[in-house]
Amino acid sequence: MKHLLKLLDLSGDEIINILDTADRLKAEQKAGKPHAFPRGKTLAMIFAKNSTRTRVSFETGIFQLGGQGIFLSNADSQLGRGEPIQDTARVLSRYCDGIMIRTFAQQEVEDLAKFGDIPVINGLTDFAHPCQVLADLQTIREHKKRLAGLKICYIGDGNNMANSIIVGALKVGAEVSVATPEAYRPDAQVYDFAMSQTGPRFMLTTDPRAAARGADVIFTDVWASMGMEAETAARTVAFKGYCVDDEIMALANKGCMVQHCLPAHRGEEITEKVFEEHATEIFDEAENRLHAQKAVMYLLMK
Repeated sequence: MKHLLKLLDLSGDEIINILDTADRLKAEQKAGKPHAFPRGKTLAMIFAKNSTRTRVSFETGIFQLGGQGIFLSNADSQLGRGEPIQDTARVLSRYCDGIMIRTFAQQEVEDLAKFGDIPVINGLTDFAHPCQVLADLQTIREHKKRLAGLKICYIGDGNNMANSIIVGALKVGAEVSVATPEAYRPDAQVYDFAMSQTGPRFMLTTDPRAAARGADVIFTDVWASMGMEAETAARTVAFKGYCVDDEIMALANKGCMVQHCLPAHRGEEITEKVFEEHATEIFDEAENRLHAQKAVMYLLMK
């Protein structure tokens, strides 16, 4: 593994290795033990999209590993003035030990890796959110003690979260069911990957109840992601009936977990009641962004 651009690039064994490393680093951090990682590493953190969890977890994570994060927004770098991504990649490669980028187009992430000489980590694009789903898988395994054989359900927009959940869960041996409106399906590349898997391990439907039936974990996300604010009214209509509520939860297996990448719009994609009943799991998930991303940096930047 040279980069973390999208989970499609990784094998199931590579994903499990990241999760195992995350568990170890989390235990070390909780015990106050130093991490066996070279001191003084620098991570360039490029943000074209605003963030709470991504920025704080990466900046805290590289600090806990004995390094430093350098925050770069469009206003703080020449990218905002039109410098080609390939030139930024080559310049940062001369200064830093890794690049994390949170942006819109997946191609920007791919180009950073193509033209740079240091590891690139996808902090989020419109296509994929691999760091979030690694944290999700770590959290599920902590609570359920396994991943293989679980039924993981996603209800909502077929966005970057849906794309990465489908790929990550299938690669570690879980079954996946996804419910989205017809016009908001996951990416075709992800759908083709899912359909190529052996056995009846993937279902895509427009019926949230069919997807939730027998689930061990239910995921949801906001209906209008960052940059889609102009579509909010149309999406509110399209996603009517896609709220994770008591009726949905009653169809799942006993002890079903709920995961949400946050921020949550209570009363839209999830009810206040369901959110608060599963708040411990959701905020364990948020915490594990720190540990999963530390594992990625640990493995890539040694």
